[in-house]
Amino acid sequence: MNYKLIATDLDDTLLRDDLTISPETIQAMQEAVAKGVTVTIATGRSFPSAAKIANQVGLNVPIITYQGALIKNLLDEEVLYERTVPVESARMLLDFCEQRNLHLQLYHGDQLYVGEDNDKIKNYVRLSKTPYIVGDLRQWIDIPQPKMLIVDEPEVCDRLREELLPLLGDKLHITKSKPHYLEFMHKEGTKGHAITFLAEHIGCTLEQVIALGDAWNDREMLEVAGLGVAMDNALPELKELANYVTHSNNEDGVRHVIEKFVLQP
Repeated sequence: MNYKLIATDLDDTLLRDDLTISPETIQAMQEAVAKGVTVTIATGRSFPSAAKIANQVGLNVPIITYQGALIKNLLDEEVLYERTVPVESARMLLDFCEQRNLHLQLYHGDQLYVGEDNDKIKNYVRLSKTPYIVGDLRQWIDIPQPKMLIVDEPEVCDRLREELLPLLGDKLHITKSKPHYLEFMHKEGTKGHAITFLAEHIGCTLEQVIALGDAWNDREMLEVAGLGVAMDNALPELKELANYVTHSNNEDGVRHVIEKFVLQP
């Protein structure tokens, strides 16, 4: 297959556990670009957080952020695709979280908003390096948001997901990017929708797409891509539905795939 688009998740996929990318992986990505392949990232992170990493790799393409709810050009920041949480659903989720004293995060205009400054937000931004604003979430709940996020213990997130699916599952895409992150987007705010849009935008078929990921929020893009790749460190359920399982994020799994399926004749 003559692959034209490679989309890789960031955390636990392209990034090693120390949040770096090996020089060998960067070189493989750049060699793929030199061959005419569009190489991009598809992440749950915000655009500014993802853009820092994309610039480090030397990409100059549209990147997929907020789990697929926003595609923006890296250079001029033109918005190509955007889906925001319906306001009525956002209000319902805020009511739900306030009643149960849950930690909820809002996002708007690449800003992060929280109701209180606690360990959950501090640990979250330690990973993403995202600045945040503390205040009454009611004042921001009606503005367009690419995603909303609950941070809690993994078993609590699993229980909340089962409780919220009957209430909001027909209105929102609900997924987990990490065991302790429960995320809420527009129904079309998935990496699968974003990959489908981007493939058409650059003029290739879904069969010509390679998608790489490790977590359940990567499922939709692995399902639509011609070659859906799970990392060796991925969830067992993701490995089961993947077309191919590569090395772990700490063993240059992304580089291995690029070399095997794109660079080797």
